[in-house]
Amino acid sequence: MHYITPDLCDAYPELVQVVEPMFANYGGRDSFGGQMVTIKCHEDNSLVKEQVDLPGEGRVLVVDGGGSLRRALLGDMLAEKAAKNGWAGIVVYGCIRDVDVIAQADLGVQALASHPMKTDKRGIGDLNVPVTFGGVTFKPGEYLYADNNGIIVSPQALSMPE
Repeated sequence: MHYITPDLCDAYPELVQVVEPMFANYGGRDSFGGQMVTIKCHEDNSLVKEQVDLPGEGRVLVVDGGGSLRRALLGDMLAEKAAKNGWAGIVVYGCIRDVDVIAQADLGVQALASHPMKTDKRGIGDLNVPVTFGGVTFKPGEYLYADNNGIIVSPQALSMPE
């Protein structure tokens, strides 16, 4: 499904919240959306690896990395695994790496920046907890839609207007 966030904002102004514009689009899909799974972690992508190993079922993984610009929470191997396992997209409030390869993956990816250093794997983080950044609280089970115009969230699934 191709989503256009301005059209969704126009059709559902009472339902959507718009994330502050700080993200860049790195994935092979320039538009994506789905039900959210959330992770809160800091410079440790152990939970990201665990989640992309699972069936994505068209969902979106939202990773609150605390806005850290010191380590990459997603790289090419995890992005390719997420695409293979049916994730619609990944939003990282932090950095990613291997951006040229990720740009070829059948996956939506938005992040703050790229950084070549990988994270430590300490198994630290929280899964499916509300996370807040960009002026919005992302709640597991709610919905996220993203394109080159920005990122929006909604408590319910939205359909593109005709």
